[in-house]
Amino acid sequence: MKALLGTVFLLASFTTLAHGPVYNQEKISVLQEHALTDVAGKKTIMLTVDYAPGQATVPHSHTGTAVAYVLEGEITSRVNDENAITYKAGQSFYEPAGSRHYESSNASQTKPARLLVVMVLDDDAQVLTPLAH
Repeated sequence: MKALLGTVFLLASFTTLAHGPVYNQEKISVLQEHALTDVAGKKTIMLTVDYAPGQATVPHSHTGTAVAYVLEGEITSRVNDENAITYKAGQSFYEPAGSRHYESSNASQTKPARLLVVMVLDDDAQVLTPLAH
């Protein structure tokens, strides 16, 4: 019986390792983008990020400020030196400008997740810049 349990735990461990994050397949949809007429050189963007089970955004940084709201499922986020936190639908989080976002992923391997993000950034800035490995 112990040998059987040991084998089951070993197989479960290998299965967990095989389910690492899948990068660059999330769907990002820009809903709105506007110049801030009262703040020269700045714009605001509203977008959604749709994650299939197991998907994640590559580790990245933002030059602008971001506020995120979980619309569906659960999102795990780790910013700067903070611990990873899993946010459920209806919860939100804030990322100050210049943050290094080491993890943004669907917390589930079986259910989709969806995130609404509003950012304020420079007119010529990208939404995110991948971090060098």
